[in-house]
Amino acid sequence: MLNFKMMENNNYTKEQQYVRAKKKVKSIKGFYSHLLVYLVVNGFILGSRFISTGDWEAFWEWQSYSTAIFWGIGLAFHAFSVFGIDVILGKDWEDRKIKQLMDKDRTNKWE
Repeated sequence: MLNFKMMENNNYTKEQQYVRAKKKVKSIKGFYSHLLVYLVVNGFILGSRFISTGDWEAFWEWQSYSTAIFWGIGLAFHAFSVFGIDVILGKDWEDRKIKQLMDKDRTNKWE
């Protein structure tokens, strides 16, 4: 009976790993789609700005790049949410925090 429970827990862990990996792949795919749209739209804006004015000086004005800059900030936050900021929290911060909260909950339960 114990072996069956161990196998059951092992399958559950693999299933959790699969669901987590699938979710991560979906978020990475979403980021790359966002990046592609960013490049296409901002390329169109810059190209149409240059074609409409025909002047290189207008190409270098603030209005030409304001959309790309502000949207780029949003894109950077999207990248941080997908790929994480390991520098600040560390790679295993989430696992350590979960363990800490579970330990705290377990000790509070018996007090």
